Amino acid sequence: MDVSAAMEKMSLKGAGKCLVCKGSCSGLQPHSWRKACMACGCSTVDHAPESDLEDDQRMGRLFGDSPCSHLTAKVKGGGGLRMYKRNRMIVTNPVVSRKDPTFITTTYDWAPAGLNQKLAMQYMELLPESQRPVSGTEGALERRRQLLRQLPVYDQDPMKCQSLGSQEEVCTMILFVKQFKQEVLGVGEVALPGEGGALKEAAAQRMAKEVKDHSHKTDAVQDQNQSATSGTTSSAVNGTNDKTEYVSKY
Repeated sequence: MDVSAAMEKMSLKGAGKCLVCKGSCSGLQPHSWRKACMACGCSTVDHAPESDLEDDQRMGRLFGDSPCSHLTAKVKGGGGLRMYKRNRMIVTNPVVSRKDPTFITTTYDWAPAGLNQKLAMQYMELLPESQRPVSGTEGALERRRQLLRQLPVYDQDPMKCQSLGSQEEVCTMILFVKQFKQEVLGVGEVALPGEGGALKEAAAQRMAKEVKDHSHKTDAVQDQNQSATSGTTSSAVNGTNDKTEYVSKY
């Protein structure tokens, strides 16, 4: 079994549990065209897999070939498949009491990338408590529902968009996806007032480095081609001179 097939099997294992019906749903049975489960009638966004693998694959496809590609990692042997490097945050707070010290650990399924824990916690505290992505809470589930609604797979993959009627429309969508990845994706930033812009500057530096590296590789290839062409021309000229000298003798 290849890597991609194994990962798909892992993502389907235990998948389909309805978060609304709980145990009354036998598992997600997607409708052929509606965004609903045929078993319980609930929306597909209310059905979640046991692991985050499927979500991380989808986010990896979204962030690939964009200024946010550093938030992903290549899957070894995955044929170019990229996975989202989920930025979880674990906060441990001591409980003050007269007895032995105890600690309360809170795990966030997601936190803004590139922030220290202090600033990340300031961000979380500004969110309504019911919307904080704490693992196992309604806030974490609601964040996942929002992502599924805002980032459906057919918005970034022409093969999943059934309404495209011609190859021209497919090519147009590919160009559109490429454009929004380069110009729109990842423009948001978490920062204190007056301290923004660091994320955008870092992305610009990464893009400049990639362009520079590509330019160096192109120049190297051109130099090799020119050297090969010069060698071939020199050999041809020498061969012509030798022939001319030979003929002149007779």
